[in-house]
Amino acid sequence: MKDVADIVIIGSGASGAAAAWSLSLDRSLRIVCLEQGSVAQPSDYPSTSVDWELSRSAAYSSNPSVRRNPADYPIDDSASPISIANFNGFGGSTILYSAHFPRFHPSDFRTRSLDGVGDDWPLGYDELKPFFAENERMMGVAGLVGDPANPDYESLLPPVPLGPMGRTMATAFNELGWHWWPSYSAINTHKHGNRGTCINLGPCNTGCAQSAKGSVDVTYWPVARRQGVEVMTECRVREITLDGRGLANGVIYLDAKGAQHRLDARVVVVACSGIGTPRLLLNSRSSAFPDGLLNEQGLVGRNLMLHPLAYTEGVFEQDLRSSIGPHGCSILSQQFYETAKERDFVRGYTMQVLRGAPPVETAVSGYFMRQVSIGADHHQKFNRLFNRTAGIAVISEDLPELDNRVELDTEHCDSSGMPGVKVFYKLSDNTSRMLKHGLEMSKQVFAAAGANVTASFAPVKHTGWHLMGTARMGNDPASSVVNRFGQAHAVKNLFIVDSSIFVTSGAVNPVATAQALTLMACDHLRRNLPQLVS
Repeated sequence: MKDVADIVIIGSGASGAAAAWSLSLDRSLRIVCLEQGSVAQPSDYPSTSVDWELSRSAAYSSNPSVRRNPADYPIDDSASPISIANFNGFGGSTILYSAHFPRFHPSDFRTRSLDGVGDDWPLGYDELKPFFAENERMMGVAGLVGDPANPDYESLLPPVPLGPMGRTMATAFNELGWHWWPSYSAINTHKHGNRGTCINLGPCNTGCAQSAKGSVDVTYWPVARRQGVEVMTECRVREITLDGRGLANGVIYLDAKGAQHRLDARVVVVACSGIGTPRLLLNSRSSAFPDGLLNEQGLVGRNLMLHPLAYTEGVFEQDLRSSIGPHGCSILSQQFYETAKERDFVRGYTMQVLRGAPPVETAVSGYFMRQVSIGADHHQKFNRLFNRTAGIAVISEDLPELDNRVELDTEHCDSSGMPGVKVFYKLSDNTSRMLKHGLEMSKQVFAAAGANVTASFAPVKHTGWHLMGTARMGNDPASSVVNRFGQAHAVKNLFIVDSSIFVTSGAVNPVATAQALTLMACDHLRRNLPQLVS
């Protein structure tokens, strides 16, 4: 007997979960989500043990080459100054993300019109605004309404507490006359969605055992499953198949034991990330698409954008309890977000203030930087660093370039024999100038705050979380893979809903925008389902 679904969703991360919730508002549909990873148990998160700083570098590392989970696939990023970071499991990379959750700016959708670079999106901010708001209600987003650098939000949870370090840095921005604002954070600062409240433990990037962080396994997925969505974990999709009419008609996948199965579907929704999505499409070859599904123009895997990061660290004389609180969520500045004629680059960046390092990291990094010795004065020198440091991460807008790309790596395969990926990426001159400017401005902030700068460099290697652009949207099938709703130009019942469809990268974390795009796409899909399958 055939296994048949109305809709199959591939991937259970940020966008896959939002798609599952939105599409299952129609309870008549059978919706199945296939996830190649397993379910993470909060009791196993590193933060539940006293040695969490050591264990976070193993099974819960953001680097798949370190983690070596059976669900991971080989990623050769030796031809890139930035290493790829991800997590394959139920909830996707939201399990390990920092939950920094700002929206794209209106200008991010019009970079060609405004600044003559990149390309305009086939949609605008105003069209996404209601879906941004809906997503924030589902995820639970803390912040402060009224930010002059961003369009008004309808409502937000109270902001994450700044703490003494955050207040000190905010004062420095004020002295310079520069914009700053409390971070937009997918973190419960009071009870929301029947989830617990943040206890300021700190290591959000290792998984939140309190369920206060808005990872989709505790936000969208409980509701989607109550609405009838079936989730099948440890099921790796190897290929999307087509029927004689050129429509998608299902997927071929392998279960945890390596047995091959087929799931027929009327609609296929892909949400595998800016790396995983082109990998699956390129591996789905047929007589209709000999170079990979939807790759008739050679665009699948192209225009990879990564948000190259600059980092500056300062040390204060006073104890600012800087290690306490969500590490990536304190304050941000978008003083240099938009293009300015007096600067030698176009577009801009966000300055994200990061909290100080926890104790073991403080000791280890201090030792390698010759600030903390091993011996009689170890504790004295350690105390001069611990809870006295802060960082500024410069999140730079990464403009699309055709040669920055993902290709299949047939020489290195995953545990099921499916090819891995090879990443080809280099920094543009514009990005390099932007990062240099960001480092200089970060040093000015620390000087105004009274801190001594002890580290300043770019790009930061192990920061490739933000994977965008590899199956871009557009109105013209000759220059894009999908339309404004994530619907494939060449296969009308195939949708892509993750950040691979981004046209440009903005200069903020992409999750909020990816989920808003997903909700918009799935609203369209649900309303037009009969026409898609006829």
